[in-house]
Amino acid sequence: MSFRTTAVDYVEDVSPGSGALPPRAWYAASDAKALSLNGSWRLRVSATIDAEDDSFAEEGYDAGDWAEVQVPGHWVLQGHGSPIYTNHLYPFPVDPPHVPTENPTGDHLRVFDLPEAWPADGGAVVRFDGVESCARVWLNGTDIGEFKGSRLPHEFAVGHLLKPKGNVLAVRVHQWSAGSYLEDQDQWWLPGIFRDVTLLHRPAGSVLDFFVHAGYDHVTGEGTLRVDSDVDGRVTVPALDIDVATGESVTVAVEPWNAETPRLYDGELVTEGERVPLRIGFRTIVLEDGLLKVNGKAILFKGVNRHEWHPEKGRALDLETMREDVLLMKRHNLNAVRTSHYPPHPAFLDLCDEYGLWVIDECDLETHGFTEQDWRDNPVDDDRWTPALLDRAARMVERDKNHPSIVFWSLGNEAGTGRGLTAMAEWIHGRDSSRLVHYEGDWNCRDTDVYSRMYANHAEVEQIGKELDGGTHKRRELPFIQCEYAHAMGNGPGGLADYQELFEKHDRLQGGFIWEWIDHGITHPELGYAYGGDFGEELHDGNFVCDGLIFPDRTPSPGLVEYKKVIEPVRIEGDGADGTVRVTNKYDFADLSALAFEWSYQVEGETVESGSLSVPALKPGETADVKLPEPPADHRGAETQWTVRALLAQDTSWGPAGHVVAWGQFPVAARPLPSVAPTEGPVRGEGQITLGPAAFDARTGALRSVGGVPVEGMRLDVWRATTDNDDGAEWQTDTRYGVLWRALGLHRMQHRLDAVELSDDALTVRTRVSPAAREVGLATVYRWTSDGDRLKLTVSVAPEGDWTVPLPRLGIRFGLAEADAVRWFGGGPGEAYPDSRLASTVGRWQSTVDGLQTPYVRPQENGARADVRWAEIGGLRIEGDPEFWFTARRWTTEQLDAATHLTDLTPGETVWVNLDHGQHGLGSQSCGPGPLPQYHLKAEPAQFSFVFSTAR
Repeated sequence: MSFRTTAVDYVEDVSPGSGALPPRAWYAASDAKALSLNGSWRLRVSATIDAEDDSFAEEGYDAGDWAEVQVPGHWVLQGHGSPIYTNHLYPFPVDPPHVPTENPTGDHLRVFDLPEAWPADGGAVVRFDGVESCARVWLNGTDIGEFKGSRLPHEFAVGHLLKPKGNVLAVRVHQWSAGSYLEDQDQWWLPGIFRDVTLLHRPAGSVLDFFVHAGYDHVTGEGTLRVDSDVDGRVTVPALDIDVATGESVTVAVEPWNAETPRLYDGELVTEGERVPLRIGFRTIVLEDGLLKVNGKAILFKGVNRHEWHPEKGRALDLETMREDVLLMKRHNLNAVRTSHYPPHPAFLDLCDEYGLWVIDECDLETHGFTEQDWRDNPVDDDRWTPALLDRAARMVERDKNHPSIVFWSLGNEAGTGRGLTAMAEWIHGRDSSRLVHYEGDWNCRDTDVYSRMYANHAEVEQIGKELDGGTHKRRELPFIQCEYAHAMGNGPGGLADYQELFEKHDRLQGGFIWEWIDHGITHPELGYAYGGDFGEELHDGNFVCDGLIFPDRTPSPGLVEYKKVIEPVRIEGDGADGTVRVTNKYDFADLSALAFEWSYQVEGETVESGSLSVPALKPGETADVKLPEPPADHRGAETQWTVRALLAQDTSWGPAGHVVAWGQFPVAARPLPSVAPTEGPVRGEGQITLGPAAFDARTGALRSVGGVPVEGMRLDVWRATTDNDDGAEWQTDTRYGVLWRALGLHRMQHRLDAVELSDDALTVRTRVSPAAREVGLATVYRWTSDGDRLKLTVSVAPEGDWTVPLPRLGIRFGLAEADAVRWFGGGPGEAYPDSRLASTVGRWQSTVDGLQTPYVRPQENGARADVRWAEIGGLRIEGDPEFWFTARRWTTEQLDAATHLTDLTPGETVWVNLDHGQHGLGSQSCGPGPLPQYHLKAEPAQFSFVFSTAR
């Protein structure tokens, strides 16, 4: 005898559900009545799917003792249970389509009255825009259906069930279901009703589904509009004098839509019972000459992958948060978004239409966990699951088909290959021939219209660009994009400029999408931001969920600032010697008429004169050489440079006038190097040695003070708190230098004193710096000289033994007892590293010590300023020969290395300063490739100097 209940069999049914209406185009509003059912709902959470009966759905049920939650929302972020983070492992046994009996289930109740103005005639539907992962719905005690497909809309006809007062909408939501096997995306598992719930009046003769076809002929400059509608009506576009019947084509002269000039025409679809506003963008997408072309022009994606995220609300985003994302993207020169790995809230696509972003719209499909069993039993190659896959494809395409911003339909992500994907591709191609189909896992491009890859390294990308990558004949004739590259986890990504150079060099390479937009940290009272494992998950992937270009609070990271510079749409190059600046328009469509240019002239990092620069309104791809004015008065003996900026000339929808779009700097006169004549000699005294303004320990030769400023622990330093990209990913076979550094012992170097030597003009301290248990070391000599007022340190380093790994850093570290304000002349205002430094602007900057820190969710090496000529901190002035990397923090590198959250870092009384001759590059090996060889800090002989004096 079986005791398993059949009342919940739908949870493990591989079908998409029952009762829902066919999918249709989404639109924000019409003249038909609508009632938002968002707000406060009653919630009861049960540990299993069959712990409670269905009586809660009946009218009159008393839920007064239930909890209250906000919808849209996730119950685990509102005090009921805990979130779970996995990258690809399923957090339950893999036995499709079965899920655990311990299946958190949230019963939701909402009681509502119809507005007094609600029409008595016609029908009504209730629409759910997103519920994770499976829901069963009742209205006024009647079971109206169940559904799966978390990030997809579902509508149910309910007009016959409504009453004026006291309507009871009951929704049972299960965390796990058969649908969970199709939703194994790299993100938090967060059950709940997390998108809008809306009641829509459906008058007689109202709009059902409609498809706006708006093509553009780039040769004639004409657009052709046809709106197909399930219900006959008329289409009007006043600005174009269009008034035609649905299904009828009309051709008129138009301004086309593209991501740079997103021209939208306001129109209206009018049927007997409803008026629906339209926002129409004319554009044509084709695959031609092996390239993706829009309006006759091959485009270059400068994109990002975007998960939906808010640190307190999870995937329940409001319109203003979505708008903030789009504005940040536009202000940082991004032009494209891949909606990883599911269709976003539909309002986000409205914003992409309005502000101008190319979109790869991705289906809510990922079965990544099946890779653990070599893809055995993968649903996408099992015919039983194909109806669910087709349902997901249809709900994406039908919902989003009227957005001009969408150029690709993506079948999903990391789901292997199989017959189900082929069925999806065939259906999409048949339904919408006006766009291309994308899927990264289809390396042979059997079902797709683009060759797409993740994390291909620079060398492979170049081979692909040269069409030397092999593959099928079809693949070789297709454009290439990196749908994910440059993993933005922690400090990084490095190597962006090198990728961009390849994208711009080879026509076949049509750009890529950084992984990803935002760190998925969850606000936590003790930890600051929590990540995987912080909620007691049995299986988790740690801080791999924090890999974005913006921090959880949407503050841009240094990685986003660098990306803005790398992809800026105007190249500004100059020759300081002849006073000429070369300007190149790198837009795909727009000329430069929307930009104003200005020049400024810096002496020792300070602007002494500035003015406007007349630059022609260059067309895309055009270049002009523009003469700069005569330099200001002679500043012989000083470092001088030009800076030229391209700014928004007027306010735009996404940025204010004066917003910097692009910039370039180029030197005129080089920096005079600091010099100290060794006119003073060391003097041995009682327990100390004095040399000019400095005092040293007589036994060890260690610096104790400069000009009365105490200095602690100055010595060679090669260790940095490893970055996520230093440590790499466990599955990678490439060299992971962070792991090798620890194995070698570079985090616990020992310093042996060999000699303290006094000569007539110098104090020389000879040491050997090496890790325990290893024979390799660094013979290090500190040579101190002085002219009486200033103190010069020359450090000479010679590797000993067989060094097979690069160094994390190479420089000196010391502590200052009192330091807060920092001034420097060099790169800024933010941090920079060898393969992520294009955004570093040479100038004079100031900060506090705390302001120098970059708050990566998992603490790690951060905050270095590049190309520093001099810095002032704690009463000291430090000049470098050559320029150096400057870092200062209120904790040691060892404390930073040991911290797992920002709240682990407790400021001490000492500020620790690093003056580095070199830093190892960043790369993006937390998932992608490591730093290129030219950014490795090789263990080789080196010599560098610093001049110390009291600050002015």
